[in-house]
Amino acid sequence: MPAPAPTLTTAPLTTATATRPVRLGVHGSTHLASRLVAAAGHAPESVEYVPYEVTEPFAPLRAKAADIMIVKYDPLEPDLAVSRPVGFDGRAVLVGAHHPLAGRASVSVEEVAEYGGFRCPGTFPARVWNLVVPPRTPLGRPIRRIHAMTTLSAMAELLRSTYAIHLSFRSLDAVVPPDIRVVPVHDLPPSPVAFAWLRDTEPAEHVRRFVADAQRAALR
Repeated sequence: MPAPAPTLTTAPLTTATATRPVRLGVHGSTHLASRLVAAAGHAPESVEYVPYEVTEPFAPLRAKAADIMIVKYDPLEPDLAVSRPVGFDGRAVLVGAHHPLAGRASVSVEEVAEYGGFRCPGTFPARVWNLVVPPRTPLGRPIRRIHAMTTLSAMAELLRSTYAIHLSFRSLDAVVPPDIRVVPVHDLPPSPVAFAWLRDTEPAEHVRRFVADAQRAALR
């Protein structure tokens, strides 16, 4: 049985921490993150977004350039603690505008398996990649993970020039170029979204307050 999500204690904010932004690690779009900030009742300027690359997703957190980061699924990294879910992100497939699936309102992951996807990048946790880009569909069809995943721009270039696909999340609709389509996948469950932080370093009180407010908002 998985361990329960850690509970962060909160205290009244001091003057010093009340004006300090929460440094929140994000990948790609800040659209999902800004929705979580608004739902938690925090002002947009109370958060500073720290980008991370999918090839080294935990680098800013471990370098202490970020206080917390957004994670999809629990990465089960020994040095990270993970909050309760603060939201969900629907599943989608990214394709070029010329792709046979591009004009669909939604698709099945069984159809997506007709096309080549992306391999697990860099130090990204293989367990999480298997949830993002499963090796097989629910009916057992293999999803061919054959392309190298590096940056969003390199991925977009491959999508626009081939029939490659990338199983991902609907929130990327806010950041992809106009010639890349984000098509909902109706038979994959949405991903839980949570915050992660370094287990051996308790976040500052204003960060703990933000996480607690986001967790409460998710229960409403």
